[in-house]
Amino acid sequence: MNRHHSRPPISKDISIAINRDNILYNTKLLLEPCVITFTLWGIALWQMGSLPPQYLVVSAALFYITFPGSSKTHMASWKIFRNIILSWVLLAGLLLIFGVVTGYIRLFHPAAIKLWLWLTPVCQLSAVFTLRACVPLLLKLQGPQKRIVVAGMSEQGIALVESLMDNDYTTATCLGFFEDRDPERLQNHKNFPILGKLADIADYVKQHHVNFIYLSLPLVSQPRIIKLLDELQDTTASIYILPDIFLTDIIQGHMGQVNGVPVMAVCESPFTGMNGLIKRLTDITFSLVLLVLLFPLLLAISIGIKLSSPGPIIFKQRRYGLDGKEINVYKFRSMTVSEENNDVVQATKQDVRITQFGTFLRKTSLDELPQLINVLQNTMSIVGPRPHAVVHNEMYRKQIKGYMIRHKVKPGLTGWAQVNGLRGETETLDKMQARTKLDIDYLRYWSPRLDIYIILKTIWVIIKGQDGAY
Repeated sequence: MNRHHSRPPISKDISIAINRDNILYNTKLLLEPCVITFTLWGIALWQMGSLPPQYLVVSAALFYITFPGSSKTHMASWKIFRNIILSWVLLAGLLLIFGVVTGYIRLFHPAAIKLWLWLTPVCQLSAVFTLRACVPLLLKLQGPQKRIVVAGMSEQGIALVESLMDNDYTTATCLGFFEDRDPERLQNHKNFPILGKLADIADYVKQHHVNFIYLSLPLVSQPRIIKLLDELQDTTASIYILPDIFLTDIIQGHMGQVNGVPVMAVCESPFTGMNGLIKRLTDITFSLVLLVLLFPLLLAISIGIKLSSPGPIIFKQRRYGLDGKEINVYKFRSMTVSEENNDVVQATKQDVRITQFGTFLRKTSLDELPQLINVLQNTMSIVGPRPHAVVHNEMYRKQIKGYMIRHKVKPGLTGWAQVNGLRGETETLDKMQARTKLDIDYLRYWSPRLDIYIILKTIWVIIKGQDGAY
């Protein structure tokens, strides 16, 4: 897998140092989650004179789902309006469906629900347009521009500078790079000024009142880094080290501690701590609700399979689950033969093994519905990388770099790859590589909002009848 394709979105949080004092940036993060939350609180206080527990629980869940807020101040007015209205319709629609199905909607006052549904997007629009009008003032309040220099013209250093240039929420400016290599050896030096050698950086920082220094040197240059740090102790600039993140693909990279010892996560599951609890509760809720709602359909499909061909209704296949452990994945049988041996052959277009009724099940993805049982068993999730047969895993793990990383999370009924056109047969290695890349991107950028988007897009893909499933 090309590691340049998986460059992390540095502009999302350029640096703790720059954004920590950035009023505009932090306002953007909190604006819409706070508006949604405080609107619900205000309605509850107005209607009942207090904040009942159910309102607090819903508001906390909404804040978690919508945080961090997205940047909208740079959009055209009609795009702001469209973005907020569509996002709210999707989010409120899911809440209403969940509330009606579970009966929890009875815990809320009907008048409060109606008022909240139309008042929230109005408050969101008002807040975003107010923030856009206040941008010049907020930028002034942030004080003078922060000056940055980068030691070492590496890939991650250039990525940092480019992200600074594209970021609307920082007043920081990069003065240039310090590099010992000859400029002719540097591919991108023409786009950025080289201010001198590494030995010159301390004097330059003192003379030009530099605020931040980023050390972007290879990890093998430890003696140079230590020498440079010693020289920079005579300055007042804040110093940060940019780890050589492009040596490998970073999955959920972050800094942490183990018994007080600093560590950097390079490859981690997104479902740890509270994220794991929310993911599991979501899976249980969705699978139970769907099993109850779809029970008549499940019964009808079972009868159809029995009438269409002899054999069992449910088909089991060994797949790799979380941490690469084998699990049994359930599906409605759609073929006249079973694939419980080592010679698993992917279904192809016009495959003679597929029954007529099975073709309908596969085309509509209804054959996957028994995997809701897998979700309840905690061997699968509603959203995650689709599981592949064990023999396919053993083949592709040798041919595709990073293939097994997709098993750091539980497999899902639907996934990021499937809603992006990579559904069904993967008859070439390139297609499997593309699917693997999207699966890893899901791990890298996971959020509750992304899961909601994938579920909604899956419904749309099924209704539209996407090609690829045989």
